[in-house]
Amino acid sequence: MTLYLLRRLFLLAFVLLALSLLAFSLAYMFPGDILQNLTGLRYIAPEQVAVLTTEYRLDQGYLAQYLAYLQRILSGNWGLSFASQQPLLQEIGVLLPATLELAAYALLISFFAGIPLGIIAAVKPEGTLSKIISALAITGYSIPVFWWALLLIMVFSLGLGWLPTAGRIGVLYEVKHITGFMLVDILLSDSAHRNDALLNALRHMLLPTLVLATYPTTVMVRFTKDSMLDVWEQSYIKTARAKGLNRLQVLYRHGLRNALLPVIRQIGLQFSTLITLAMITEVIFSWPGIGRWLIDSIYQRNYPAIQAGLLVISTLVISVNMLTEILHRLFNPLARKR
Repeated sequence: MTLYLLRRLFLLAFVLLALSLLAFSLAYMFPGDILQNLTGLRYIAPEQVAVLTTEYRLDQGYLAQYLAYLQRILSGNWGLSFASQQPLLQEIGVLLPATLELAAYALLISFFAGIPLGIIAAVKPEGTLSKIISALAITGYSIPVFWWALLLIMVFSLGLGWLPTAGRIGVLYEVKHITGFMLVDILLSDSAHRNDALLNALRHMLLPTLVLATYPTTVMVRFTKDSMLDVWEQSYIKTARAKGLNRLQVLYRHGLRNALLPVIRQIGLQFSTLITLAMITEVIFSWPGIGRWLIDSIYQRNYPAIQAGLLVISTLVISVNMLTEILHRLFNPLARKR
């Protein structure tokens, strides 16, 4: 297991190094002045050019420039945003928790709703309930995210007036930024209106979370059902049933754990999907996350922000996928023998 972890860490380091090389190359691929693309400065005075050229090693070879880029990334000097002229790392630190919060709650919904529905559908695969669950899963899988989001807004926000259409919390509430996670910051605050702010934040969060959770939930339902049906045909399950155990006992004692092992890998894959879908969801619901910020940066041709956003999101996705692979091997004895 230790050797496996070392190999995975080495692979992670190699992938991240390749990712940093890609992000560094974007500064040369983007149009405009290379010095502006690297620093994020919109206007560079003539007397600054020589100093910045030396600092960024533009008077040397590409290898020296790349090493200087790595040094700046590791030290936290990611440059400035063209749009706001604020440090990129500072902006990302404010925006990233909003995206992670939305993705985390959507992943929890897909996990706690998709797995039980998949198990129920697998118990009697030819039953009416199983067919209804499978039909709903296929429908949810086929619905475009933007259309589903607009439909929910029309029904629950514009039609019934139950939920807000956009934003993370109402303008009447001021929540001090502590962790960046809205619900956590509200609970940590000492405001007299904390309960009202918490309820308001939950109302704002409900629609985007449901929209974002729809696709991974349907995938989890179908994957759990297929995994359960595959385990159900194994010889040890037939032996347990031959000993007189009923279907529920066999499911709880023998089938469930083995069927859920492949689902662990799906968590990492669905997290990658959630980060991608979050960009669309954040734009529709005006959610102040890194996905909306990155799309705005593309429209604004904010090249340093695009560079930084690519680096952060890709690193996050790669790290989560690597972590789920390690957890799958940790909990699966058969995988440890390979």
